[in-house]
Amino acid sequence: MTTKTVIRSVLVTAVVWSSGAALGAGIAIDTGGTSEMIVDFRTATESWPNIDDTVMGGVSSSEMVIEDGVAVFRGEVSLENNGGFASVRSDSRDHDLSAFDGLVIRVRGDGKRYKVRLRTTGSFGGPSYQATIEPAPGKWQEIKIPFREFAPVFRGRRLPDHPPLDPGEVKTFGLLIADKQAGPFRLEIEWIAGYTERR
Repeated sequence: MTTKTVIRSVLVTAVVWSSGAALGAGIAIDTGGTSEMIVDFRTATESWPNIDDTVMGGVSSSEMVIEDGVAVFRGEVSLENNGGFASVRSDSRDHDLSAFDGLVIRVRGDGKRYKVRLRTTGSFGGPSYQATIEPAPGKWQEIKIPFREFAPVFRGRRLPDHPPLDPGEVKTFGLLIADKQAGPFRLEIEWIAGYTERR
């Protein structure tokens, strides 16, 4: 899909976050409403740093690299030493996403399950909000994730008594692979946008 391909979508002028710069841009996304770009790896020059199970003694490894305008989250998950996860996340910034109903992400997967993570604090510790995606292997697609699907989680466990996600307080975006999915992985991401449903 290119920005010239429009099927029941709305072309909007957006503010794009890319390596700390604000850029004017337009994008067409089939959300049934309106959308605005948040993270655009087509113009990014900085990738997200990794945080893997090595912090707990594991041996999994990952990295995010930018290749031809696409962010590639890749590596290998190992279950050795009670490990089993790899992740990357953005630098901490203030993102007021309260005008949106959720995120839409353009990705190409490998058939494995991934979690999109949002944090409302800049610290590594503490709960995050996670939603699961499972992109079809080898196919570019846009996946919508309503904010109501982001569940509070701490160290892999849901927190039923924790407050729900406040989209107006998002500080970081992240990607995680876990769930005992040992072996190599590769997830490509072109952009992340916020969407608003048609009312």
